[in-house]
Amino acid sequence: MAEDEPIKKMSIICSKGSLDMAYPGLILANAARMSGIEVNLFFTFWGLDIVTKKRMNRLKVGTVGNPAMRLPGNLPFPTWMGAIPFMSHIATWMMRREIAKLDQPPVGEYLEMLHDAGAKLYACKMAADMMKVERDDLADGVDDIIGAMEFYEVSAGAQMIFI
Repeated sequence: MAEDEPIKKMSIICSKGSLDMAYPGLILANAARMSGIEVNLFFTFWGLDIVTKKRMNRLKVGTVGNPAMRLPGNLPFPTWMGAIPFMSHIATWMMRREIAKLDQPPVGEYLEMLHDAGAKLYACKMAADMMKVERDDLADGVDDIIGAMEFYEVSAGAQMIFI
């Protein structure tokens, strides 16, 4: 790709299913679609939770072992505090509140919005088989359950991002 040539196609691999890891892929995909860029999202391993009906709007923030975690006021969050019971619930509540203040939709609504904007959403076949996830378990906007090789085919010529 030439240095000044605009990006025409983006493929984003979402491999983590926590709330704080779902939004980066969704936001990047939305920005790309708003810029007229073709978008493919591939949800694999725990990222499959992002497109699983029962889990997509119940994603949690992982607090254990998250050294970048911050408290309100940008204060550092000591990693040992992540082990305190219900800390993940509190962190999840706080993050959902901040996301709402920024006028960002919940995960399920974001997926619907992306699908309606023309983004292609794919679930990983191997992850779905491993986790016993069926097509009916997935969000309506998921276009297909495909393998990694098929994802490479639909991603030909795309810029790739792994989250």
